[in-house]
Amino acid sequence: MKELTVLSLFDGIACGRVALERAGIPVKRYIASEIEPNAIKVAMSNYPDIEQIGDVTKIDVNSLPEIDILIGGSPCQGFSVMGKQQNFEDPRSRLFWEYVKILKATKPKYFLLENVKMKQEYSDIITEALGVEPRIINSRLVSGQNRVRAYWTNLDVGEIADKNISFQDILESGYTNRDKSLCLLESENRLCISSADLYRRNKTKSQGNIVFFSRDFDPEKGVRMLTQYEVERLQTLPNGYTRAVNRNIAAGLCGNGWTVDVIAHILSAIPKEGETK
Repeated sequence: MKELTVLSLFDGIACGRVALERAGIPVKRYIASEIEPNAIKVAMSNYPDIEQIGDVTKIDVNSLPEIDILIGGSPCQGFSVMGKQQNFEDPRSRLFWEYVKILKATKPKYFLLENVKMKQEYSDIITEALGVEPRIINSRLVSGQNRVRAYWTNLDVGEIADKNISFQDILESGYTNRDKSLCLLESENRLCISSADLYRRNKTKSQGNIVFFSRDFDPEKGVRMLTQYEVERLQTLPNGYTRAVNRNIAAGLCGNGWTVDVIAHILSAIPKEGETK
């Protein structure tokens, strides 16, 4: 299989690069558009050959090489049911149109866009712009977390097998009373000042993931936040992938990232030599 030149928009911590590697897709050049300094720090600490080109709105498409595959997860805050659902009026979610502009300009052989599962009216706009229907995949099939996401791609993606990984399976210690963790979010970066506050946040807001010290799930015996390794494992990243930053920063970056094994499954549909997918 020939080495591919990849353009990754809204690259974050380069989960796409990990997924390509895991899918056995050789990379000639990996060009990334990202502006968050800590995300870039994590990406470059793992893949120092990544070519960082900065703000997606300032990309000079005429300076780009021939792109084989365009990937990206445009900011989702305007579509998320957790937010105000301003859809394309949200300045972050408007960045989707930058993806479309670059897709049309570079004309890659393959493309992949990820976003949250959203209202049908918003999804239809993206579908019309990209010309493909989304695949809805829950990361629970390959990880210890519930994370439903929509994936628009022109790859012929097959069904994804359930690896039967539980939340408990990814813990370094302690116990959970959930089969799967709640969806990892950027808000996982917020440090609670006490076990009581942590438990209250988890119970009343249905946000945040906690681990109990005792098998009977008694909060009086102690609870804790996820460790940095556990946060990485929920996104099927290698242990230590986010070592360039502290636990809280890493948790937020992972919450904004991709579940690597889902992306690897999608990218494994790229035809190898002799295949005609």
